[in-house]
Amino acid sequence: MSQFKYFKLEDFNCQETGENEMCIDFIHRLDELREACGFPFIITSGYRSPDHSIEKRKEKPGTHAKGIAADIKVTNGIQKYKIVQEAIKMGFGGVGIANSFIHIDNRSLDSNGTGVMWSY
Repeated sequence: MSQFKYFKLEDFNCQETGENEMCIDFIHRLDELREACGFPFIITSGYRSPDHSIEKRKEKPGTHAKGIAADIKVTNGIQKYKIVQEAIKMGFGGVGIANSFIHIDNRSLDSNGTGVMWSY
């Protein structure tokens, strides 16, 4: 039996290396986000090994390499809005909005309790 309601740990494996160093607490928070949204999530990117081609191009490892980020596939604006709305309510520190996915991460909020949002 899975320790998560909606996900399997394998859903977050690095797509290039198969490694998985996801933070278990982060996945539990994603479970709560999925519950709040009320529709299925497909994880398109979870953990990224430092050897992943995207991470290798960065000066320092990103939140995916720290095991505290996931990209969630979206197919319409209603899903985007709901995920972003609920993620902000739940205090996720990072939200990135792309055409086909929403990035959610557990980065620290600033001293005012504010997160960061960007578009791709």
